[in-house]
Amino acid sequence: MKTPRRPQYGFTLIELLIVVAIIGIIAAIALPNLLNALNTARQKRTMADLRTIGTALEMYQKDHSFYPILADSTIRATRPYLLLYNSNIHSVDAWNTDFYYSSAGSDYSLISFGKNRIQDLPYTIGPTHDFNADIIFTQGTFVQWPEGTQSN
Repeated sequence: MKTPRRPQYGFTLIELLIVVAIIGIIAAIALPNLLNALNTARQKRTMADLRTIGTALEMYQKDHSFYPILADSTIRATRPYLLLYNSNIHSVDAWNTDFYYSSAGSDYSLISFGKNRIQDLPYTIGPTHDFNADIIFTQGTFVQWPEGTQSN
């Protein structure tokens, strides 16, 4: 007497390979867009932080008739001077690099070194299209800033 055949459950190897290939294709398409969106968000957050620091510096200048002059070139050194005007000042940009600050007393410049975290000279005045480009804020306006679709 023959034993009855049980129904087979599960997927074949070919079916599993097809599903894995489809998931891989979707991930390959979505991952660059995700990374681009994350870097764009970092740029926007950095620009907002630079505006906030600039506003606090402007308030300090109105009260003291000059901007803080420091030997240390990071914004971290200005925090004691600016806490009265804004207690929520970030010392680092969205890539976790210290903001660069320079002042001669009558003017100031704030710089974020961007994704690559190094100073990119020479500067191009106006909009940039590279995540590695520095973001420069001076005297209440952006001198070099990201705009449009970015690369890298």
